[in-house]
Amino acid sequence: MPTKEPPRRRVPGPARPARPRPASAGARPSRPAPRPAAAKRTPSRPPARQPRTIRLGSPRPRLRLISFGLTLVMLVFVVRLLQVQAVDASAYAAKADRYRFQEYTLSAERGEITDRNGIALAASVDAYDITADPKLFTPEESKLPDAPEQAAALLAPLLGKEPAELAKKLRTPKSRYTLLARKQTPQVWNQIRDLKRVYGQKAQRSDGGNGVNLLGGVLSEPSTKRVYPNGELAAGILGYVNAEGKGAGGVESMLDPELAGQDGKIRFTESRGRQVPTAGSQGTPAVPGSDIELTIDRDIQWAAQQAITEQVQKSKADRGYVVVQNTRTGEVLAMANAPGFDPNDLSAANAAAMGNAALQDAYEPGSTSKVMSMAAVLEEGKAAPDTHVTVPNRLHRGDRLFKDDVDHKTWYLTLNGVLAKSSNIGTILATGQLGATQAESNRVLHSYLRKFGIGSPTGLNYPGETPGILAKPQDWSTSQQYTIPFGQGLSVNAMQAASVYSTIANGGVRVEPTLVRGTKGPDGRFTPAPKPEESRVVSEKTAKTLAQMLESVVDDREGTGKKAAIPGYRVAGKTGTANRVDPELGRYKGYTASFAGFAPADDPEITVYCAIQNPTKGNYFGGQICGPIYKKVMEFALKTLHVAPTGSTPARLPVEFDPTP
Repeated sequence: MPTKEPPRRRVPGPARPARPRPASAGARPSRPAPRPAAAKRTPSRPPARQPRTIRLGSPRPRLRLISFGLTLVMLVFVVRLLQVQAVDASAYAAKADRYRFQEYTLSAERGEITDRNGIALAASVDAYDITADPKLFTPEESKLPDAPEQAAALLAPLLGKEPAELAKKLRTPKSRYTLLARKQTPQVWNQIRDLKRVYGQKAQRSDGGNGVNLLGGVLSEPSTKRVYPNGELAAGILGYVNAEGKGAGGVESMLDPELAGQDGKIRFTESRGRQVPTAGSQGTPAVPGSDIELTIDRDIQWAAQQAITEQVQKSKADRGYVVVQNTRTGEVLAMANAPGFDPNDLSAANAAAMGNAALQDAYEPGSTSKVMSMAAVLEEGKAAPDTHVTVPNRLHRGDRLFKDDVDHKTWYLTLNGVLAKSSNIGTILATGQLGATQAESNRVLHSYLRKFGIGSPTGLNYPGETPGILAKPQDWSTSQQYTIPFGQGLSVNAMQAASVYSTIANGGVRVEPTLVRGTKGPDGRFTPAPKPEESRVVSEKTAKTLAQMLESVVDDREGTGKKAAIPGYRVAGKTGTANRVDPELGRYKGYTASFAGFAPADDPEITVYCAIQNPTKGNYFGGQICGPIYKKVMEFALKTLHVAPTGSTPARLPVEFDPTP
């Protein structure tokens, strides 16, 4: 069966040319010749497929999709822009300023501390804090793999630091600032600057320089350094400042707000670690601290410190102190401690000596305290200087048997003699007359001790000062009832002990001790310190009588303080030798030797008090080792202050009486 040929599909193509028409009109065209018949027809090859014509769809959906995507992107940008410029604008502005602007603190110059004559005891000098930019020591910036180590090796000898410590700071990651050393002198910074110049020239050389200064990242910040021109002199009073420049002891700490002033600030544009000069700067200037004028006299302070240091070393004692006070104004002219320390070099200081022991040590005063017992007896009218007191070798009171410093036969003493010979037994007998009962006597004596300032702060407001220890009379033990009258069973500091004698010298009026005369502000105006408080303790008559009795201690041949006598001057004083409580052992061990007095006795101007703790070599009696110190310091002070010699003779009150009828 023949294969049916698929129908031909008409494909559009070019128009065929028209056939020529026959010449004669109306002639019919001839038929084409018939195809020859074939026995069998072979199928013909299908024609080649022509490409399909693709009809494009509408572009609108695609445009909508693209527009939607762009809208989302723009919306994200708009939201982010609003966040940056509106919501978080201040935060980003601050962050930008942090990298664009640098803000530094301008340290205020610390005020001076001077003596009463304006001589500097503590001052501030120019110094530099040495800093660095760690980024400039990275391999990328320095072109060296070990730039921190090389720089540290150069800086360590100049700064007195370990190279490893400096290298570690120079390798501080993600930091543009590190502090290498504080408070360096201008000489040190000049040496570093010279090194920077040398390495800067080396970096620019054409024969191998890499254009990078090894020390280019080492910088400085202006600062000040505290110095003490007189070294150890008055160090216990002045104290010291710490590494941050803050007062950490003594007057430096007590008056730190006045001395410190107010720091300022400066803000400027910075580029690559350097200030941009054309961008200007802004800030607030620092306000200098006030100068402090102390009541201390530098020369008298020197004499007191020399005298106590020599005796402490000679006696191989734990420590000692000397206080010099103006009897009328209460001003402290000297307060010396031994051993001391040099506030310029705290690394070499002994921690135990860095305080002010004259105010911070509490100890039993011993016989120098008897003057208060005698003041109570005289003021209460229970006895007079010539009252007879029979003193046995031993006295049984309470649960104890009391004795004097030396064994003796029965003494026949006046009340003046009890004080002159420093008799413990005689003092117990005298104070026993203060009340009808022992309990009442205790209350009366306690009231006078409090009036003299025992058990209370001195009024100096000095950091670490001890008020001493004075129990309430109802809490006195059986033995304290009889030991407190002669100076055991209560405790004082050296300033309190000196103030007691200044009170007697000032006619019975106690003037609170003062250490500061006034302040001078940044404007140069001097403001005097407030006047100290005054209070009457005993009458002027009692004070004058006590002064005469105290002269017997020094002037009479029976007195215990003969070594304190000063030719040309009448001297009133009292010795003291007390059992000492060892603070480490918590029990009595060793002695406290002391001497207190004033001069001229007839017109007092100066009080000197000396105490030595635990003398272990030679004599330990107060009259023997502290009497000479009193004499040396008092003589120097009288001459320094131009106090005229005494023009009268002592009263020479009787010391003994004849018991025979």
